[in-house]
Amino acid sequence: MKIGILTGGGDVPGLNPCIKAVVNRVYDAGHTILGIRRGWRGLLNYNPDDETSAEKWLMPLDRQVVRTVDRTGGTFLHSSRTNPIKVRPTEVPEFLRGPDWDPKANIFRDFTPHMLKVLEHLELDVLITIGGDDTLGYAHRVHTEGVPIVAIPKTMDNDVYGTDYCIGFSTAITRSINFIHNLRTSIGSHERLGIIELFGRNSGETSLIAAYLADVDRAIISEVPFDLEKLAAMLMEDKRSNPSNYAIMTISEGATMIGGNVVESGQADAFGHKRLGGIGAVTGDALKEITGENTIYQQVAYLMRSGAPDSIDLMVGFNFANMTMDLIRDKRFGQMVALKEGKYTCVPANVLSQGIKRVDVDELYDIESYRPKVRHVNEKPMFLY
Repeated sequence: MKIGILTGGGDVPGLNPCIKAVVNRVYDAGHTILGIRRGWRGLLNYNPDDETSAEKWLMPLDRQVVRTVDRTGGTFLHSSRTNPIKVRPTEVPEFLRGPDWDPKANIFRDFTPHMLKVLEHLELDVLITIGGDDTLGYAHRVHTEGVPIVAIPKTMDNDVYGTDYCIGFSTAITRSINFIHNLRTSIGSHERLGIIELFGRNSGETSLIAAYLADVDRAIISEVPFDLEKLAAMLMEDKRSNPSNYAIMTISEGATMIGGNVVESGQADAFGHKRLGGIGAVTGDALKEITGENTIYQQVAYLMRSGAPDSIDLMVGFNFANMTMDLIRDKRFGQMVALKEGKYTCVPANVLSQGIKRVDVDELYDIESYRPKVRHVNEKPMFLY
């Protein structure tokens, strides 16, 4: 068999170990594997009629290529947020620009026919796609067009529907906890209110779990709009009751004040997402105006997903890879590997369109006190889902 593999969307720790495990299994089985560079962008830009195109967009993989990649974070295949269904004129490769191409036109084109042509040209028997909702959603699209695929979920937000766990989540939480505890030094030394902003567009799980494990005073999540005056009063009480005279909170980047909007900027990407970030700064300024207290605001952001994976993301990355190869061996295509209730399994890839994964607020969050509500964990899976 000839197998293709790509990574799309944001990088997370655990991608490289997953790729390495796939490559090693491929070679053990006597197959070949081709890495596609820069996610869907690699296939969009690959020109079957240009022999030099392969050098830039494709990477043949073997044991020597991947020998040490599991020791580092990110993805050595690189990534992109290209959506082949919605390509801006300026992103259309030159060889695909027709006589009517206009770089200033506000028209998006669907290049799926070209993607299917490239996949046929590469003679892949199956394509392994590693990504979040956006990357895997398009993988399901090409599968409906006849391309055999197996999907692997990754995202530090842990919000891919159909699985309780995604590659990258554990390391992101571990990083967040370490930074929160480190920041207590300055926040406590200056007796301030600390606001730690964490990634989390639609799901506040990173804020919730990091706050729970780092034992912060308050946690604001994407799912529950918050009352600024109420939050200010709570934090001031937390500060007064702390012998070190400070208070600290986490907040999801996708959080909103009651009656407010998500803080975002820039141009929407091909999947319709603008750049999030800044709600922590806005909240910090407003808290200072209400309370008169100085604040320390820290946007942890990319530090959450940088660096080598922890042991859990190594394990899940390796195990998802081995599950993927078992599915390929059994010719069970159109599946996504998953973790459900602490057990490895697989689900149809079309599950991605069946819902949105968010924090179970009733079960895990106290909307009155803005705190994690984790009391009864008997028979719950390790990550509380």
